[in-house]
Amino acid sequence: MNIDGSPWRTIWLEEGGRSVGVIDQTQLPHQFKTKSLGCCAEAAAAISTMVVRGAPLIGVTGAYGLMLALQVDSSDAALEAAFEQLNATRPTAINLRWALERVRAKVQPLPLDQRAAAAKAEAAAIAEEDVAMCEAIGEHGLELFRQLAAARPGQQLNVLTHCNAGWLATVDWGTALAPIYKAHRAGLNIHVWVDETRPRNQGASLTAYELAKEGVPHTVIVDNAGGHLMQHGLVDAVIVGTDRTTRNGDVCNKIGTYLKALAANDNGVPFYVALPASTIDWSIGDGVAEIPIEARSELEVTHIQGVAGNAEICTVQLTPTGTKAFNPAFDVTPARLVTALITERGVAAATEAGLRGLYAVAN
Repeated sequence: MNIDGSPWRTIWLEEGGRSVGVIDQTQLPHQFKTKSLGCCAEAAAAISTMVVRGAPLIGVTGAYGLMLALQVDSSDAALEAAFEQLNATRPTAINLRWALERVRAKVQPLPLDQRAAAAKAEAAAIAEEDVAMCEAIGEHGLELFRQLAAARPGQQLNVLTHCNAGWLATVDWGTALAPIYKAHRAGLNIHVWVDETRPRNQGASLTAYELAKEGVPHTVIVDNAGGHLMQHGLVDAVIVGTDRTTRNGDVCNKIGTYLKALAANDNGVPFYVALPASTIDWSIGDGVAEIPIEARSELEVTHIQGVAGNAEICTVQLTPTGTKAFNPAFDVTPARLVTALITERGVAAATEAGLRGLYAVAN
């Protein structure tokens, strides 16, 4: 995707694969910086500190983290230690474990001297597949947006999104934002309401940054404004991503998504969820009961990062000293509130039958 007219991806190989380059998302939108990850521990730290974030990108970073570990020590013990170190960084997104298991399965049968190269090839394949899946999601979502636009000839199509499920959350294109990019490039008159997405403000910082660089009309709103806009007919559709989707269509996404789904349902606004196959957890049926919800640092609630008058990035305290905070990072939206799931294979009902109709799985 575009940054000031230049094409970028969120992750790439450096030094022939001896290190991995990423965009440091903790510095956006005020500074564009990249970071080199030279070992497994640095890849794990990048995931846990959200230098990289977004379920698909976390998975690809984890895959490359295993590659970096095997370049140092390709033994079974080192492989398992690296697997556990990376897998422990973010518990909610299923893509991470999916990618780690895929690389591990690829290298385990091989001689030790072939493992690092095989891990590199498999991680690169996962990255390329993610790009292809996200672009396909964009094409399928574009058709839904075209149908909505056709029902409103001459009117602007207003789409609301929560958190950041754009190309910064994947390798390229994004999930929920991919249909928006496709629609904009196809000439649809589309405008995006961008939830700020407290407490880390990934909407106000990352989604707004992406849309601005791509030239997509957008407006940032406070998280609690979405229902009001829907009541007044100012939202034609909601589209979000997901970090884990159960086999029967429950979706786990950034905290606050459930409330948007409730408001959309109450106001007859379609609520779409965009996801690649790697985000489906076929082993889970009840998202509320079974998906582990990551609790992050209370400092993300009590403090906020921004740019000061002297153009320096700084952190300021919002709450009284000593006030406690609770910071669940995700919530679960039940399938009954989801209008449709947009995948790389097409659009499905948020049901087990709908998903199995697209994916021939034996689970």
